[in-house]
Amino acid sequence: MSQYQPPIADIAFALEHVVGYPDIAKMPGYEHADLSTAVELLEQCGEFVAEVIAPLNQSGDQQGSVLQPDGTVKTPDGFKDAYQQYVDAGWGSVPLPEEYGGGGFPRTIGLAIQEIMTSANMAFSLCPLLTQGAIDAVLHYGSDELKNRYLPKMVSGEWTGTMNLTEPQAGSDVGALSTRALKNADGSYAITGQKIFITYGNHDMAEQIVHLVLARTPDAPAGTRGISCFIVPKRLVNDDGTLGDRNPVETVSLEHKMGIHASPTCVLSYENATGYLIGEENKGMRIMFVMMNAARLGVGSQGVSLAERAYQQSLEYAQQRQQGLAIGAGGESSAIIDFPDVRRMLLTQRASIAALRYLMLLDASYVDKSQLDPDPDVRSRADEIVGLLTPICKSFGTDMGNELTSLALQIHGGMGFIEETGAAQHVRDVRIAAIYEGTNGIQAADLVGRKLGVRGGASVLEFHATMREIDADLALAGSDFTGIREELERQFTALETATHWMLRTGQGDPNAVLAGSTPYLRMWGLCTSAWMLARAAVAAAKTGDARLANEQLVLARFYAQQILPQSAGLLGAATAGAQDLFALDAHSLAGTGRKVRS
Repeated sequence: MSQYQPPIADIAFALEHVVGYPDIAKMPGYEHADLSTAVELLEQCGEFVAEVIAPLNQSGDQQGSVLQPDGTVKTPDGFKDAYQQYVDAGWGSVPLPEEYGGGGFPRTIGLAIQEIMTSANMAFSLCPLLTQGAIDAVLHYGSDELKNRYLPKMVSGEWTGTMNLTEPQAGSDVGALSTRALKNADGSYAITGQKIFITYGNHDMAEQIVHLVLARTPDAPAGTRGISCFIVPKRLVNDDGTLGDRNPVETVSLEHKMGIHASPTCVLSYENATGYLIGEENKGMRIMFVMMNAARLGVGSQGVSLAERAYQQSLEYAQQRQQGLAIGAGGESSAIIDFPDVRRMLLTQRASIAALRYLMLLDASYVDKSQLDPDPDVRSRADEIVGLLTPICKSFGTDMGNELTSLALQIHGGMGFIEETGAAQHVRDVRIAAIYEGTNGIQAADLVGRKLGVRGGASVLEFHATMREIDADLALAGSDFTGIREELERQFTALETATHWMLRTGQGDPNAVLAGSTPYLRMWGLCTSAWMLARAAVAAAKTGDARLANEQLVLARFYAQQILPQSAGLLGAATAGAQDLFALDAHSLAGTGRKVRS
């Protein structure tokens, strides 16, 4: 496996020229987070993860986390020490509130840190990611007592956090959960039930784990309306802040997974464990969505991160691997990078990664605007855009993570299929990202079912208009941009056609809209990616850096000509309706000669 090199220059260009970070840094509360300070911080973080975290990636995958006979979980060699260094350096606290010991930097910088951390070692990065999600929930809905008791050490990273949603019978249908919460005389609750798929539900990297658990109180309404959210610590916290007795939370088993082997995915059992209500009873889903929405953007970024790590490795391999003789080349053999199809795969990776990075950081910038912009109208509009972009980022980002890591493996040829090269690990690790934090099908359903209808469709149509504003910039940029401009016009028109069909059809035939939701979301992913690359190319042309300008122009033109045209090809699938999806019963789907369970 090649040595990871954090792409700080690419991130810095994105921040300064593509997503408008200097404007974010001018907002109240971010005066200390100017661009130069932020980039210097990212450089230091990059050095840390490259030296400390990245070297543990392959060894951690090979060793995995192990459940010990005494019920504790041992993470791979080096993880505990690396996590302590991570805490001591304060990297997890950078984008968190200063009030509780954080660095007070914007979410945009936090996402950039997360990208390089995940590229270095996805399995390791999941622990801080889940902790940050738990922090967000407590910040938004926790009482002052809960905030003061738990947040300082969670923000520092000394204590870690989890999300406990899923149960054996309740996956995407969270409302089917059966974990019980009975109120105690002292105001706490006794939590009983079993949770599965709990990332870092038990480990040896921190002495305390703060579980956020969804449970149902007696006589609660059925479904999601009757769910409450509780803090259930691994160890009880004394009044003076020290740790007390173990809470009855037991690790039943660790899942044996396709990838992210170093990350312990736990089955947890709660037997009258002491929990503390966050917010009000029956408001748990609202609280959990705070965690999940933050995590969904982070998961989308995982697609970028693994694609970047795999790209670096495949590029190095393509430069070194001698095989055959390229047309016009001398000597006995050529490096495979000299063959057109390998170049196509490499450029597909490079352009797609750049586009996705810009898109993720753009979404994060709107998160920052939605929270701290002085103008309430700007905050409101930014919040709408976050709602629109987040399912696109999560779903398209992770779908592309699967496709791009697979391309990187393909460049390795047969050696990519051999575990020792490390190429296969990236494919295995990224595969979960399209599944957890709401499957990508659920993201597509969210897009067409909730986000398109905001203000009767006006919100999404305004965003269409915003994307079309790039046309004037491309026209002024010169003839080199003509092909990009023409293709964007064609594809934006196809996307708008699909959008109007979705808006017309949704109320009368919701199944038809849901049937086309996944190809429709991919149309959005392709169009927004091409739009961001066009923005980057226009911006780069104004920097005076000829090499940078040429690179960004080539990426934007390649994407527009060779990848973006897929979008219009999906228009038929997006608007086909649901008739054929339900035209065959189970017996017909099984085909001739196959048995179907009754």
